[in-house]
Amino acid sequence: MNKVKPIKDLRDTAQISKEAHASNEPIIITKNGHKDLVLMSDENYNNLILKKKEEILPSTNLGYLRVSSATINIRISDVNHNLEEIKKTVSQLNHIGSSFIVFHELCITGYTCGDLFLNQELLENAKEGLIQLKNFSKNINSIFVVGCPLAIDSNIYNCGVVIFNGKILGIVPKTHIPNYSEFYESRYFLGYTGENTSIFIGGENILFGTKIIFQNKSFAKFKFAVEICEDVWTVIPPSSYHVQNGALVIANLSASPEVIGKYEYRKNLISSTSSREISAYIYSACGKGESTQDLIYSGHNIIAENGHVLSESLPFENKCITSDIDLDLLYNYRQRISTFKSVDQNYDKVYFNLLLEKPKGFLRTINKNPFVPKDRSELEKKATLILQMQAHGLIQRINHINCHKLVIGISGGLDSTLALLVAVTAFKILGYSNKDIYAISIPSFGTTDLTHGNAYELSKVLGCTYLDININDSVSQHFKDIGHDPENQNAAFENSQARERTQVLMDFANDNQAIMVGTGDLSELCLGWTTYAGDHMSMYGVNSGVPKTLVKYLVKSFADDNPSVKKVLYSILDTPISPELIPAKKGKIQQKTEDFVGPYYLTDFFIYYFLRRNYTLEKIFYLANQAYKDDLSPKEIYKWLESFIKRFFAAQFKRSCLPDGVKIGSVAISPRGDWRMPSDASYQMYLTDLEKIKAKL
Repeated sequence: MNKVKPIKDLRDTAQISKEAHASNEPIIITKNGHKDLVLMSDENYNNLILKKKEEILPSTNLGYLRVSSATINIRISDVNHNLEEIKKTVSQLNHIGSSFIVFHELCITGYTCGDLFLNQELLENAKEGLIQLKNFSKNINSIFVVGCPLAIDSNIYNCGVVIFNGKILGIVPKTHIPNYSEFYESRYFLGYTGENTSIFIGGENILFGTKIIFQNKSFAKFKFAVEICEDVWTVIPPSSYHVQNGALVIANLSASPEVIGKYEYRKNLISSTSSREISAYIYSACGKGESTQDLIYSGHNIIAENGHVLSESLPFENKCITSDIDLDLLYNYRQRISTFKSVDQNYDKVYFNLLLEKPKGFLRTINKNPFVPKDRSELEKKATLILQMQAHGLIQRINHINCHKLVIGISGGLDSTLALLVAVTAFKILGYSNKDIYAISIPSFGTTDLTHGNAYELSKVLGCTYLDININDSVSQHFKDIGHDPENQNAAFENSQARERTQVLMDFANDNQAIMVGTGDLSELCLGWTTYAGDHMSMYGVNSGVPKTLVKYLVKSFADDNPSVKKVLYSILDTPISPELIPAKKGKIQQKTEDFVGPYYLTDFFIYYFLRRNYTLEKIFYLANQAYKDDLSPKEIYKWLESFIKRFFAAQFKRSCLPDGVKIGSVAISPRGDWRMPSDASYQMYLTDLEKIKAKL
């Protein structure tokens, strides 16, 4: 294998070479947004290093499978040379923990052999090469798939051969043989469309056919199937049937020549195929060494998972790529989608027993804010779309009840600010006057001049009708009525204010033929950080599908697009999140929400992986440590994960009677839609599992 140089901004080659002789691990780098491994290959190619950081190790592999797409430097028709390159590459990738390695089409002989494919000596040497690889694999803890021409009776087939632990597990022939433009494969090869059969190689009968699922005994979610090059470019690729029969991983051995425009098309094809099939797709393409007499081969390798490219090699890098695919993710997604149907089409299953290792390093990039796109342009588009979704949901409710006025409790905080911006957007679309939006500030014991002033300023700049209704006297009278000591700042002290505010807003809306718009967001509803029959209730909740981390970006996006409100919106963005139910001291907010529920970025991380991915708590904890290892200690993450689980289960009774509100993203907690859970469901099992994690800290 050619030496693969690290990217220059990591460390120089001399430094890596020096480190390579001091350790036996790979180097992890980030390139083009993807994590990858740099393999140092020389006479001592096993001298590899991994830049390590302290991390909390899981007790299992957590559903991850390390896979590689491998391109070797071939010599056309030189089987022995190609076998040595395959062996060397398998050894390296096995050393770094890759459990599944996919080579490119016809890699044993080369794809561009032409009429040499009809030569008996080449065909016999290729078959003997398979026996060599079978024997070589006895001490290798990796499955690998190689491309090989095989003559069976009077026909020659273009095949993918699966090898593991001293055995050829099965042979999959190419189904669709291209014979157009630059392709003329039917001159040599026959496409296979029959039922599975067997062929005799090296003294053994080997399963042969296109209807084969290979499944791991020790980790049943690792189920894969094979197709070859042109198969994926067809209207109904064989992989469509493979996934319906249980395959979660698809291997494609390819020899796709490079022409202008094909790189992006190929990448989109593989990505979209993995999305449509809810699969991991490993695409390996031939490159250096193939004939350039009429065509050029770039070695463009891709690892995609459910529509996302995890890793790829750029054209002409001629390298191996490696990534950790998430089989739990694929398995859970398929379980959620009732239209993804499994069918039995006379497939054969081949079982093997591959022991998967724990993640060593971690070849995935974990987004700290899974609800927020990393790309700025994508974020701006998403912000515009979400605001339109919220506004049009509100418009439908307005039109349905023939209501032309809105009431919003405006606190100077993020959530009520976003609700007001949604209302203004809706009225702009409807052509209504903002004066019919009643922005009502309801100060009480904990209200500060900062938030009160921001509420006033925002309402006035937007042209809404601003009202100020102080409820101190009303709440004080309520305390007398129920015999509560106002010096006791307990839950009754706080919730009395929240419920009084809601009563004021509801009754004002009734008195003015208006609709009261709710402001609570998705994160608060998941945590139960809302007063039952207080801010928990409204006539339509525009923010109920928006997590807190996204609320911030929506407000910021509106501010950047509207200079007239930018100053006050940025002031709101800089204000600590607080319900302001505890009296301020020296004009400063004393009750900061994140001191009680944890950082909202971490809460939203938990929400995404618990509700959307359905991951175990061990896996969520591991991922959080990966994402926030530079920001939070494992003990801090554990503390807030435990708090989240308790709060989420305890607050279900509040979510069971939520007002209507539009669904925005892939996570929603409406009892009429995405989330159905009994209010008395126990969290004890989850706490027990958390204790196992705590024991390792």
